[in-house]
Amino acid sequence: MKRTHTIFAALVFATAVSVSAQTAGGSGAYPNKPIRMIVPFPAGGATDILARALSQKLGEKIGQTVVVDNRPGAGGTIGADAAAKSAPDGYTLLLATSSTHSIGPAINPKIPYNAEADFTPIAYVASSPNIVLVPNSSPARSMREFTDHARKNPGRLNYASSGNGTIVHLTTEYYKAQSGTFILHIPYRGTALAMPDLISGKLDVLFDSFVTGMPHVKDGKLRALAVTSLKRTALAPDLPTVSEVLPGFESVTWFGVYGPKGLNAELTARVNQAVNAALADADVKERFARLGAEPTGGTPQVFASMVRADNAKWKKIIAERKITTD
Repeated sequence: MKRTHTIFAALVFATAVSVSAQTAGGSGAYPNKPIRMIVPFPAGGATDILARALSQKLGEKIGQTVVVDNRPGAGGTIGADAAAKSAPDGYTLLLATSSTHSIGPAINPKIPYNAEADFTPIAYVASSPNIVLVPNSSPARSMREFTDHARKNPGRLNYASSGNGTIVHLTTEYYKAQSGTFILHIPYRGTALAMPDLISGKLDVLFDSFVTGMPHVKDGKLRALAVTSLKRTALAPDLPTVSEVLPGFESVTWFGVYGPKGLNAELTARVNQAVNAALADADVKERFARLGAEPTGGTPQVFASMVRADNAKWKKIIAERKITTD
């Protein structure tokens, strides 16, 4: 009888450990099926391409296939909301961006999720600066010269954006606030449509994304004055930063991995470790560079702190400049 009780207790204990490992993502059980990475933007875009570069290497590092699941719509809101409502079992991840977790919540308080409370931060993946472009006919050959020129000509210069409430719009308004300049806003449906007017000199400046703007500089069609990262970027080390004229100025599009709310610490650490290992891979770095993005990495705490500060910055700018999406 005693031996029977001992065997029974051992079986109960083993079953409990197995269930605990599976529900908590124990190292012996997780991952035992493909992991889904929700990308809240269409296939073929920069976020999607970056996600596919990351997911392939992440799969190798974590020992399981990572499948990209595109859920576009409403500026990234639909996909982010789907991730927030998923089970916190480590099998659903979200590749979030500034749009879904910094700008979106700041400019649209009616989004269906709480960008902080409904997610578990896992890893800061990459950042991508904007590049300040002017036509070759511009009298400004540096960021300082452009700023002085704009200050001397309030209301006479204009700038393009990719639409109201976009990162291009907000970055330029942030620049205007920091520099004390008055430059008129002309929104376009994407910066690609603004390029002919900028090249011809009908527009005076564009704070474009690095990946779409830099080819026009290399072709000699436009002049690059600066990048909007806080420090000079390895993507264009000879380009100065806006912060060298306006100390502290920084505007980047960031990318990061989240899990749903309630993802336990063990799973969070496991995925974070795999993401950081993937970001250290030379092939991933090279593929990110082609997208104008620099790998970042780090702890979940560093990622959460960065997003919190980014959201606060844009919320302040949006309120002060009375920015809407209309």
